[in-house]
Parts: sequence; structure tokens; C-alpha cells
Amino acid sequence: MQRDAAEILALKALTYLAGLDEMMDRFAALSGMGPGDILERAADPEMLAGVLDFFLFDEALLTEFCEAHEINPEHPAQARAALPGGDLPHWT
Repeated sequence: MQRDAAEILALKALTYLAGLDEMMDRFAALSGMGPGDILERAADPEMLAGVLDFFLFDEALLTEFCEAHEINPEHPAQARAALPGGDLPHWT
């Protein structure tokens, strides 16, 4: 997946997350950023990578997002690989 497409997918995920108050609060707490900071950094590829990481670690959230947007469930992981840090080894 190209980086532009990966960023677009991550922005869709962030938009979806912003509509889920409890999950947005959880992401904010885990990231150490307030909701305003998250939205301010929406164009930052590193922050978008963090959004995708958040989705990839919560299978239920990932599944709901993919179903809601008719996205192949493999695409978020492919998008994550195209963003900063995506080329690092995975130990899971």
C-alpha cells in the first residue's frame, strides 16, 4: 500500500474513533494526548500510525470499523506497514 492511501485509511479510522466517545477517551489516555491534541496532529503520519496501532490491538474495534466502511480487514495492517515504524520487526 502506498503511503498516501495508508494516511487516508488512517484518517478514516481517526474519524471513526472520534465518533466513539469511550474509545476516543481510551486512545487519548493511552497516547497521553488530549482529544484536541489528537485532532491537531491528524496530518502527522506518526500519530496516524498510532491510530492504526490502536485499531490493530482491538480486534472488535477493527472489525466494526472495517465493516462500517466496507474495508478489507487486511488493509489496516497493510496501511500500518506503510507508515513510520511500520517496517520495524513484530514480536507477536
